[in-house]
Amino acid sequence: MKKIVVILNVIFIVCLWEACNENPKKTIIASPNSKILITFSIENGKAKYQVSKEGKNVICPSSLGFSLNGLPDLERPFKMKNATYSSFDEIWEQPWGEEVQVRNHYNEMKIELQETNGEKRLLNVIFRAFDDGIGFRYEFPGQENLKDFEIAAELTEFALPEDYSAWSIPAYKGEYYEILYKQSPLSRLDTVCSPLTIETSDGKYMTIHEANLTDYAAMNLYPLNGSTVLKTDLTPWSTGVKVYAQTPFVSPWRTIILADDLNALVNSRIMLNLNETCKIEDISWIRPAKYIGIWWGMHMEKYTWSQGLKHGATTKNVKAYIDFAAAHHIDGVLAEGWNYGWDNDWVANGHEFSFTRAYPDFDMEALSKYASIKGISIIGHHETGGATINYENQLEDAFRYAKKYGINSIKTGYVNQFLDKKERHSSQYGVRHSRKVIETAAKYRIMIDAHEPVMPTGLQRTYPNLMTQEGVRGQEYDAWSKDGGSPPEHTTIVPFTRGLAGPMDFTFGTFCFENPVYPQTRVQTTLAKQLALYVVIYSPWQMASDLPENYVNQPAFEFIEVVPVDWEKTIIKDGKIGDFVVTARKDKHSDDWFLGAITDENARNLKVDLSFLEEGKTYMAKLFCDAADSDWKTNPYPVVIEEKEVNTETVLDLFLAPGGGTAIWIKNKK
Repeated sequence: MKKIVVILNVIFIVCLWEACNENPKKTIIASPNSKILITFSIENGKAKYQVSKEGKNVICPSSLGFSLNGLPDLERPFKMKNATYSSFDEIWEQPWGEEVQVRNHYNEMKIELQETNGEKRLLNVIFRAFDDGIGFRYEFPGQENLKDFEIAAELTEFALPEDYSAWSIPAYKGEYYEILYKQSPLSRLDTVCSPLTIETSDGKYMTIHEANLTDYAAMNLYPLNGSTVLKTDLTPWSTGVKVYAQTPFVSPWRTIILADDLNALVNSRIMLNLNETCKIEDISWIRPAKYIGIWWGMHMEKYTWSQGLKHGATTKNVKAYIDFAAAHHIDGVLAEGWNYGWDNDWVANGHEFSFTRAYPDFDMEALSKYASIKGISIIGHHETGGATINYENQLEDAFRYAKKYGINSIKTGYVNQFLDKKERHSSQYGVRHSRKVIETAAKYRIMIDAHEPVMPTGLQRTYPNLMTQEGVRGQEYDAWSKDGGSPPEHTTIVPFTRGLAGPMDFTFGTFCFENPVYPQTRVQTTLAKQLALYVVIYSPWQMASDLPENYVNQPAFEFIEVVPVDWEKTIIKDGKIGDFVVTARKDKHSDDWFLGAITDENARNLKVDLSFLEEGKTYMAKLFCDAADSDWKTNPYPVVIEEKEVNTETVLDLFLAPGGGTAIWIKNKK
């Protein structure tokens, strides 16, 4: 990865001092463009911060600190022992992503605190001001008076100035973050997961999340006594302890994106920039891809994961999927249910899974050779049933086995409410396990698609073999959910909520909406919207989820064949959270552009200008559109395909049917 680094010697800072210069009470740092200010202060011995943008408070004075088990709380009385300032500016390249080059430009302020009584313990707070928001973290220096300790609560607050509207999912009340997002005032939130996206009264946006979640518990948020002050709630261990720690120690970064519009919100790279640089020396083996899999057939009960007459992951079936992939520009085939462990109640008995023993009707060696000849990658599957101890005991052997047979991609799974029947996925325990899997996979040059994961926090910058993750209510719910499936508005919300945390393995691409198992449950989109989702919802791995036979003789399948999964540039052309989204992306490896427009349950007519195209060039646009009578409920299948010349001055008139969409492939006309 290329990198340009500039260390600036001049930084805009303002230090305000009390009468005695030896006892500073307040200090301020600005973003590089000077629009965002972070103010740190000591008030009655308590450490507080506030944030303003263009002279308006976006975070009012908010408390910092910790409650510790068996020790006095580390929150007051503090004095500001020292403050140091620096600035940093670099441009780095992503190996894959929504854009190629990322600018990491910030001003930093490090505050060194010390208790004024008792043990006089030390605590540092590091703030970074970016042009698109802020990040801050805690640092526990090595010290005699604080060595091994337990965090009972993190006391960080986010005090919002008004009762803004927010989109959220609750913490603890669902599993794996697979819940529909709801909009409500801040004061009426439950305890919710981050990222939490907020729309302000003047039509701007904020997202509160975290970056570089390492050896710590995931952050949740709740309103203090029905106010607009959001308090931090860390996911606990089964013991009730939030974090076990030993100095020196750092917390994750707390992040706040501040965006004037949806395009700026989606294109913020604060979370990536607050993670460490890539730790994998050679990344040539890390490649984005499209894949199909023996997966939707299980949900439709055509196949089973377990052995028997309907076993899906057989040598014969996988070969057929490999043939289809090779014929249709698909890179990989996911084989779920290939290994021992599925025959009983695997959720309750995850310890029975073997990751090196294939079922007798799945010939790993023969399939490996066949896939290689066809130029197709087999994506392995490691479902654990949440039995992480069993998985870790086999981890080295499992990845060594995969590597032996040319498998360089693994989908992991943790389908169980608790890990090892007692620990939460987003607890420090789950975070530690997840990191061990990613690091071990990197050792064996294996890419990971993590399902039932910890919420992403930008770790793909450090370990780009972490390709994509679930952590969202994906399209599988449209196969069996008792509520009938995810409503059309769902996909107009997740790009601006869960999508801000990192890539989503949403698994769309279904072409047949009839459900023989649960007739009242179905994919709640038109077929054209299924295509548009490949542009709107980002992942460097994208699945064509349906059975191969449902793609045969379908002209619309061409869009899935040609749409890239790696991008040079991303633009949100238009949208309103919960209503509609229009996204344009430029292919990383050609001059082609792709555009996806989707709507909720309401039909829409949109005007979309193509001003992002290069001036002076003529392009040929191929549009995959809803028909005039398309409707996700009554007539989801019609797709009108047409071609027209376009250029940078073109304004397209797009009709989106109820629950519908439009997908466009824009080719440079040479």
